[in-house]
Amino acid sequence: MAKTVFERPQALSAKPFTYCPGCTHGIAHRLVAEVLDELGVADRAIGVAPVGCSVLAYEFFTCDMLQAAHGRAPAVATGVKRVHPDAVVFTYQGDGDLASIGTAETVHAATRGENIVVIFINNAIYGMTGGQLAPTSLPGQITQTSPYGRNVASDGYPIRTVEMLATLDGVALAQRVALDTPAHVREAKRAIKKAFLNQLDGKGYSIIELVSTCPTNWGLSATDAIAWLQDNMLPYYPLGVYKDIDAAVADEEYTFVSDEEEVAVSEASASDTKEVAS
Repeated sequence: MAKTVFERPQALSAKPFTYCPGCTHGIAHRLVAEVLDELGVADRAIGVAPVGCSVLAYEFFTCDMLQAAHGRAPAVATGVKRVHPDAVVFTYQGDGDLASIGTAETVHAATRGENIVVIFINNAIYGMTGGQLAPTSLPGQITQTSPYGRNVASDGYPIRTVEMLATLDGVALAQRVALDTPAHVREAKRAIKKAFLNQLDGKGYSIIELVSTCPTNWGLSATDAIAWLQDNMLPYYPLGVYKDIDAAVADEEYTFVSDEEEVAVSEASASDTKEVAS
């Protein structure tokens, strides 16, 4: 008797990907689709794709999709979520789109605490438009518009997006994961699932940054691109959770208090009570 051990997620269409060989967009798409299936929300999910390598994402997901102008996905997602509060709304954006052209929309959607999920692909370069310097390109990185390497004196430093957004009160979850190893892919899926659960629970804005490859514009093979990511991107973009309001609540609820501290607090409270009474 045949037993199915692996199949395409229902939230992912059967259309072949148009991404370059070795590109990790396909992995990211599958993870999002798997999460939509597992949570049973694909039928009420609405994705927003911008301009960039993921411009054709509407052909790959079976849920409803919208196309936004370059960088405007958070603004479009905000409108969709406010008009359809019961919909599960997510954006799928590259680094040039989110951290450059759409910086204002990104920051303000985050600080307003819009109840959406943002999937952020960081491959340190503009992919679709020819491989130009991106806000996430590393110091010294060679691109089409930095042929001698990124010069921080004239080009500035790369933007660490999740660290920046983690400082905003409206953000529920800001986490960076990677797509270079099976273990990291599993962690990426857990992070994406938590982000969607946050939305279902009404906790606010969640962003998951996925450190990814771009073999074509990096001028590397697929395997060499993975190695370049590990050697160069991960040291500059450390993986981890940079903000999680659930963790903050847990810390407040389970803070350990020593016996000496408890006695001191009790004595201080008693003293305050006497002063008020007098």
